[in-house]
Amino acid sequence: MKWNYFRVLVIAFGSVMLITLLGAYALACSYVYLVPSLPSIESMRNVDLQVPLRVFTRNGALIAQIGEQRRIPVSYDQIPDLVKHAFVAAEDERFFEHHGIDYFGVVRAVLVDIISGEKSQGASTITMQAARNMFLTLDKTARRKLQETFVTYRMEHEFTKQEIFGLYLNVIFFGQRAYGVAAAAEAFFGKPLDKLDVAEAATIAGVPKAPSRYNPIVNPELATSRRAYVLRRMRELGFIDVATAEAANREPMQARAHAPLYDVEAPYVAEMARLELRQRFGAAAETNGYKVYTTIDGRLQAAANRAVRVGLIEYDRRHGWRGPAGHVDLPAHGEPHYDNLVDEYATIGNLSPALVTAVSDKSARAYVKGIGAAQIDWDGLSWARRKLRNDAVGPAPKEATQILSRGDVVYVVADAAGHAQLGQIPEAQSALVALDPNDGSIVALVGGFDYFTNKYNRVTQARRLPGSGFKPFLYSAALENGLTPATVLLDAPIVLENNGSEDSWRPENNEREFGGPTRLREALVHSRNLVSIRVLKAIGVPTAIDYITRFGFDAKTMPHDLTLALGTLEVTPLDIAAGYAVFANGGYRISPYFIDRIEDAAGKVVWRAAPRMVCTQCDNGEPPGEGSAAPTQTAGAIKVSEPAQAAATAAPGNTSATTAPATPTGAPAQGTHGEPAPLPPAEVASRVISAQNAYLVADMMSDVIRRGTGRRALSLNRTDIAGKTGTTNEAKDTWFNGFNRNLVATVWVGFDQERSLGESEEGARTALPIWIQFMGEALKGVPEQPRQMPDGLVTLRISPDTGTLVSAENPEGLPEMFMVNHLPTADAAGTTTQGPETQASGEPIF
Repeated sequence: MKWNYFRVLVIAFGSVMLITLLGAYALACSYVYLVPSLPSIESMRNVDLQVPLRVFTRNGALIAQIGEQRRIPVSYDQIPDLVKHAFVAAEDERFFEHHGIDYFGVVRAVLVDIISGEKSQGASTITMQAARNMFLTLDKTARRKLQETFVTYRMEHEFTKQEIFGLYLNVIFFGQRAYGVAAAAEAFFGKPLDKLDVAEAATIAGVPKAPSRYNPIVNPELATSRRAYVLRRMRELGFIDVATAEAANREPMQARAHAPLYDVEAPYVAEMARLELRQRFGAAAETNGYKVYTTIDGRLQAAANRAVRVGLIEYDRRHGWRGPAGHVDLPAHGEPHYDNLVDEYATIGNLSPALVTAVSDKSARAYVKGIGAAQIDWDGLSWARRKLRNDAVGPAPKEATQILSRGDVVYVVADAAGHAQLGQIPEAQSALVALDPNDGSIVALVGGFDYFTNKYNRVTQARRLPGSGFKPFLYSAALENGLTPATVLLDAPIVLENNGSEDSWRPENNEREFGGPTRLREALVHSRNLVSIRVLKAIGVPTAIDYITRFGFDAKTMPHDLTLALGTLEVTPLDIAAGYAVFANGGYRISPYFIDRIEDAAGKVVWRAAPRMVCTQCDNGEPPGEGSAAPTQTAGAIKVSEPAQAAATAAPGNTSATTAPATPTGAPAQGTHGEPAPLPPAEVASRVISAQNAYLVADMMSDVIRRGTGRRALSLNRTDIAGKTGTTNEAKDTWFNGFNRNLVATVWVGFDQERSLGESEEGARTALPIWIQFMGEALKGVPEQPRQMPDGLVTLRISPDTGTLVSAENPEGLPEMFMVNHLPTADAAGTTTQGPETQASGEPIF
């Protein structure tokens, strides 16, 4: 008997050993067979996650994340302990004890499954899940399971537990396109990781087991039960106490879909960055973790967003209330789930959908989506005069019931304090772009009211007529070709015959009034169309076109006729802003740009902008190929040229003439103290107009604000700003373009499908208020920066009526500036001429 017992033991032991050896041999053969398909240690350490493109402001504030997968890489140390504990409790309580395969967990899972009669327990460890999600497919085959085992073994021997856990929390899928725990926190709760509470952390930790089943947005009931399990396990493992677990269990499921978080709202810039990156590095670059640092200033971008939206809402209100966006039938008693009733309506710009729940005589109550209950008082309702046909509006409402009814779905501008104002989605559109005239960097850009409703970028894509906003370029050409700010031209009707056509062109001023003889400065200040046509006729269309191309405009886009004087070429707002930068910076042409640098996923700079910058110390104040004939220098003394000297003495007693000191022509570039020019030539922006010309035109545009069509900008209480309004026929396009020494901003307002903005609308009423609101914020706390008069200008006293020189004692005389080589000159009778087209008696031309 003993011998038989011993023989059985030997056979059993031998069988176990044989099976073990055969298993080991099979495992070794499997390893040898599968090793070519396994990732190498090096590739495992240099793994590339699909990280979305991230776009930042110049100071590193996030603008956007762009990519099919939402992922926000975080290191192990950046993950809060609360989140780590939740995942350990939910997925692998012995993670820090086992070596990749939890044999106790396998036995427990088998026993639980046998007892329950169904497969309710999993045995995959966190390491195994990381291996599967990072390096393998999700196929449910024996081959893939063996690969997973081998990769798990490698990971446990090559990585620390912290590295494995950090990798797992960055690669696991949560649904909602979210990969990684940080993206999940953002997608479900709109929060960064360190802001999650216990209930939210438990909710997220419960999702990876079955992302579609436990998605808290799609299946809140199942997600709530899964959360309860995670909270129980956290309590049992000592991560939280009983009271905390019970309190978290009582919290309602608050998860809802959230767009990627951002610090600065600039979606039009983000799309521009995406297209630029794709063009430079290919389509794959969008998921390779590139970081694009733009030139956008976050504070100015926020100001631009608000200015455009407020300006369009104000314009829209002037043209009447079009009625509610929809209507739902509310029960007479009880409160339904309001969010569900307005779920189909999206927030647009700064307008939130709201459901009217009660209406009284002078106010209304509403439920605002995502905010809650709000009060709409009469000051937020009284504007809503009913819109009628032909752009007319009805009488002012007398009570709220004439405007709203219970159950109406409307859009409101609401604040967190529960106050709201009635609004509606504007039909008109606007664009705003602001740039630094010293190097062309774009500091703010808004391509429309709301990017997600309409992705059309009107700053870079909309080619519209600039109207009178084009006149400064024409007047600059006039000053270059012999006219002066004092040149007098007729503001009177003009009829121009069209060649080969029976029709005649009879242009008019916007006010349909005529001012008679008008000085050039006054014509620009008051935007006189008829004077501008005569200016163009005086210098010649070819001459004007050739000159205006210096500002960056394409000659092919300009009409080769006198309509050019009224801005009938097609340009984008960015084109206009770049052109005005020449006046702001003293005569240099800059190239607008919006990307400062691009970094790869490792932080290495792979591209950096190299803009040409303004350097006033690097030239002599004249554009290439031109010299200043006026100033000369002898033995170190400044001497005014003979024409300037003659002009200053032409009128007896005219002692008011003052001349800015001139710079010697052709002198080497020097700094203010005689040092070499600070920038090499390759980095210096090209001078395209003289400093004197730029200063004169800017000074004339300062008068546009002081006493012309831009008077509303006086509310900014600054003397260092200048600009020009623009309005086309029937007010289809309205503009304001303005600047100071370090900031240029252009605003356009119009309809995408061209039609009139309204009979009383013009640039001063639509675009200028937007510009004022933006510049008010942009220049807040910025000291005034008066323009310095350049060398080669002289100030003389003139008659306001004839533009001729007068004596200093003449009480009606006005000071006017002239370039020293384009000065009024005296004839024998003591009268003056101001250019080749002006009569000797000072009479207006044409």
